[in-house]
Amino acid sequence: MLSIDLRGKRALVAGIADDGGYGWAIAKALAEAGATVCAGTWPPALNILKTMLERGKLDASRRLQDGSLFSFERIYPLDAAYDTLADAPEEVRTSRRYSGIGDFSIAGLAERLVQDFGDRPLDIFVHAIANGPEVRKPLLETSRQGYLTAVGVSAYSFVSMLQKLGPLMRPKGAALSLSYLASERVCPGYGGGMSSAKAALESDTRTLAFEAGRKWGMRVNAISAGPWASRAATAIGIIEETIRYTTVNAPLPETLTADEVANTAAFLLSPLASGITGTVVWVDKGFHTMGKAIEERYSAP
Repeated sequence: MLSIDLRGKRALVAGIADDGGYGWAIAKALAEAGATVCAGTWPPALNILKTMLERGKLDASRRLQDGSLFSFERIYPLDAAYDTLADAPEEVRTSRRYSGIGDFSIAGLAERLVQDFGDRPLDIFVHAIANGPEVRKPLLETSRQGYLTAVGVSAYSFVSMLQKLGPLMRPKGAALSLSYLASERVCPGYGGGMSSAKAALESDTRTLAFEAGRKWGMRVNAISAGPWASRAATAIGIIEETIRYTTVNAPLPETLTADEVANTAAFLLSPLASGITGTVVWVDKGFHTMGKAIEERYSAP
């Protein structure tokens, strides 16, 4: 039987704050395949996530097919807006939500991984980070700061993290980011520069695949995932409408599940995908192929 085997591999999934997003689903799929998984979590969500895990609130979501519960090997504080701790303003470093957690920058994360696991601690890196503070604003109403924040956190952080984590990857390492259809199609309601950020992320995926492939032998890919009602996506305000529209008009008129995205990620990050790099893989029930909406009467039963 051909199966995904990640035993002996260590993964870092950056962007996990709860059990409701693609990051969590990917972490679980990697654990199901045998990998050990570390998480990078936005500092304001760090204690909440740890408390929920400690109190068993997420046990149902942690359950693997064999009945066991997967655990994160480490959970690190990570604010991907900052390459180094010195880049963070003093009011951030000294705020109640950040105080006492140590170096939460990208460089700080890399240093902690080396301290905990040695010089070459990683095989897999997943970037599941996105933030657009003005995502509800049309692009024409987006401020320069809002636009740059969206691109910086949602796209450049992938570049920065590969800069820091690439030297820590073992041979045949693999990295993956998460994109969305707005990178190349107009998606009203997905504003604030986030469409530009996803376009940059996909372009960077191709360039990074070349550069990281030649420098470290790494593979770099992205998944363009269909809409999913994560807590973060719900904050945009149009997610339920987007899911309904996508489901009605996709070639497979079914609601996309997080597991379908996660299983694709596990494949792309495994040796089974050793010939795939610099690619954006669509996981959206085929919605991206459509050039015309269809009538509601064709919706799924």
